[in-house]
Amino acid sequence: MKSAQELLKERTARVKKAIALEKPDRTPIILTADAFCAYHMGVKLSDFVFDVKLSSKTIYDSLKALGEVDGTGGAFCTARLFPLMAYAKMKLPGVELPDNAFWQIDEQELMAVADYDTILDKGWAAFSKDYIANRLKIDVPSLLAETAKLPELRQNFVDAGYVVYIGAGASITVNEYLSAARTFPKFMRDMFKMPDKVEAVLDIILAETLEKIRKQIRAANPTVVFVSPSRGASQFYSPKIWQRFVWKYLKATVDAIIAEGAVANIHIDGNWERDLEFFKDFPKGKVVFETDGATDIYKIKEVLGDRMCIKGDVPAALLTVGNPEEVYNYCTNLIKNMGLGFILSTGCTVPPNAKVENMQAMVAAATGK
Repeated sequence: MKSAQELLKERTARVKKAIALEKPDRTPIILTADAFCAYHMGVKLSDFVFDVKLSSKTIYDSLKALGEVDGTGGAFCTARLFPLMAYAKMKLPGVELPDNAFWQIDEQELMAVADYDTILDKGWAAFSKDYIANRLKIDVPSLLAETAKLPELRQNFVDAGYVVYIGAGASITVNEYLSAARTFPKFMRDMFKMPDKVEAVLDIILAETLEKIRKQIRAANPTVVFVSPSRGASQFYSPKIWQRFVWKYLKATVDAIIAEGAVANIHIDGNWERDLEFFKDFPKGKVVFETDGATDIYKIKEVLGDRMCIKGDVPAALLTVGNPEEVYNYCTNLIKNMGLGFILSTGCTVPPNAKVENMQAMVAAATGK
């Protein structure tokens, strides 16, 4: 039996080779799972969300029970941290929701048009601090005290031989802050009614955000940094608007991550097929295109397969209502057809109600067992 150190070395090499478009000994499998792990291990979701150590142990126990997974997308439950990235309120189990109900974004118009002028006058950091404390009502000091445990929790996975795929440092593209704070319909209207002001605000947010990202990367030296343009799919925008208000800021964020020596994992929600050619601007082997399944993975392979690693995209529906044979066959075909530069994963996070036997079949397909 291999030691944890040997497993970590083997798994790390496997993932790095896939990212670099080199040939690993087999296709790596990375799972990003949270609520699924709680249900799998019989842990009440309200406890899972509010106890950082419990959530980390639950994720570990669940992944271990699934088989020879190479690594985890995260080492703890991020539900309570999500508003700090999404700039929207969350309904949480045990508070606004029943104990075992999945957490939900509660999007409200918490930012007014007048706030654009405040940001232009005082900067993003000043506005953001007030917004988080007084509109989202988040007790940031208490939350940060809990997150002080996170390096230790990540290390627990590493010591057990697992790759923690997303290390320190994560970002959304800056238009996402306004999209959630204004609400998506209102922000869409703003881009048409006052495009120059919106762009000026986004430029301020970008400058401050990139400086923060650079500091995080220099402090933690992560291999992979997570970037989420969750509402940036080209299916939502005209090409002109998309290039000005989405691509401009996504590219600047990814360029900064690459310049600091890390790999950018772009978490692609929605259908981006119209604009896949834009991703050719990034250097080879420095970006992972993580698709949720809405963008045809074979189209991604056709356009970008010689440029960047592709991560995904086992559908949530297949994992929840399919059977193990269907999952195994889907994953086996995906591995065969994707070839070099592929990491097997789910389309977005493992669905909370995925069948355990289907997840085990997915792992078996990756390991060939």
